[in-house]
Amino acid sequence: MTTEPERVRADKRAAQIARCIEADIVRRGWPVGESLGSESQLQQEFRVSRSVLREAVRLVEHHQVARMRRGPNGGLLVCAPDAGPATRAVVIYLEYLGTTLTDLLNARLVLEPLAAELAADHIDESGIQRLRAVLRAEQQWRPGLPAPPDDFHIALAEQSKNPVLQLFIDVLMRLTRRYARMSRTDSADQAVEAAHQMRGDHADIVAAVTSGDSARAKTLSERHVEGVTSWLQRHRAPAGRAQAGRRARTDLVAPRGKLAEVLAANIADDIAADGWQVGSVFGTEAALLARYRVSRAALREAVRLLEYHAVARMRRGPGGGLIVAKPQAQASIDTIALYLQYRQPSREDLRSVRDAIEIHNVAEVVARRSEPGVVAFLDPRSWTHLADGGDVRRAAVDEFRFHVGLAELAGNAVLDLFLRIIVELFRRHWSSTGQAQLAWTDVTAVEHAHLRILEAIESGDDSLARYRIRRHLDAAASWWL
Repeated sequence: MTTEPERVRADKRAAQIARCIEADIVRRGWPVGESLGSESQLQQEFRVSRSVLREAVRLVEHHQVARMRRGPNGGLLVCAPDAGPATRAVVIYLEYLGTTLTDLLNARLVLEPLAAELAADHIDESGIQRLRAVLRAEQQWRPGLPAPPDDFHIALAEQSKNPVLQLFIDVLMRLTRRYARMSRTDSADQAVEAAHQMRGDHADIVAAVTSGDSARAKTLSERHVEGVTSWLQRHRAPAGRAQAGRRARTDLVAPRGKLAEVLAANIADDIAADGWQVGSVFGTEAALLARYRVSRAALREAVRLLEYHAVARMRRGPGGGLIVAKPQAQASIDTIALYLQYRQPSREDLRSVRDAIEIHNVAEVVARRSEPGVVAFLDPRSWTHLADGGDVRRAAVDEFRFHVGLAELAGNAVLDLFLRIIVELFRRHWSSTGQAQLAWTDVTAVEHAHLRILEAIESGDDSLARYRIRRHLDAAASWWL
């Protein structure tokens, strides 16, 4: 009989092998359809038992990175993943954090106008038809009918041709739908009026995008998100009703495929609906089998997926059961970064989203400059290392620490996580391309830029702080890319 420590070691080994397989696929350039080897070959390569290898393959299949095909000419075949597991991991983590309506809407205000601007720059005939089809579906909607099948904001983000922006806006819209369900309208007439206003805004944005007027598309998008913000805040449900809405299943689309993946999605939804009580027993194995009406094998595979994403863990013995865990940001970051590596965003894709977030962050930190955490961050002694004898590696770490620190101080959990994902993509780019060592003149320039940004923040000069962070991001592009 396998003991608990043995099972934990096997699970950790399987997770390590899964990460090795995924890294190998990225190094190979994601050759969809290519075989990475048969089961026996992979066993020999990683020197593990069949059970450990199969567990690793399950995790790889969950990320839709590769799938095992049995029989002649079989093996572990590289797949083209969809965004489902990536967006799901991020939404689960943000659900756990208890993302506020203010954070969500501010994130939309930062990213959606950028999507509209880029869409106007990149729109083509097929994109125009796609957006107009969404408008037609919206025109046919009436209260009481299911929501239109295509979401306008996601369709617009697709036309930006920026895969990072598309994925982030997908996450934002899933969270927005949650808040929309918890909102209230005083009458059916109000619902019709809101829908009419929404359709009008969308039509105006599409007209600006179609004509290639990027400035107007951006401005109209900003006004639209501000209108949505005002409506949601006016119609926010009372506290009791909001709590009831939270206990409804969250709007997370269950991944297609095996029963265990769908089951893991449903259990995660229900943990979130129960308020994410970390450390509590969500249910014994017997209770979960009865509740979800599945086989023991399917439940145990679902639990392994939940453990992999730090959603919950199974504890055996008396008083045991599925224990609600504290999700880790890194699990979400790794999952979404892996998917974006498949999409292969360009340097400009990463830069445009990063710049929008960072310029917003620095303005928010200016507004919070008197808070103790910001005051400590502004201390120049924390950022002066020129006397360290030329420690270039420390300077590189400080560059990322500076930007992530600003994101934390800005106080928007959504944008903080998004920036960390972008930083992770840059880190993976560095490790995979053998980035050249930085020169000491680079270190001097970056440190000087940090200090000047901090000076502008401390003095409360919002416009100067924005200017300096923008100049710094342009100058430090070679560090990041």
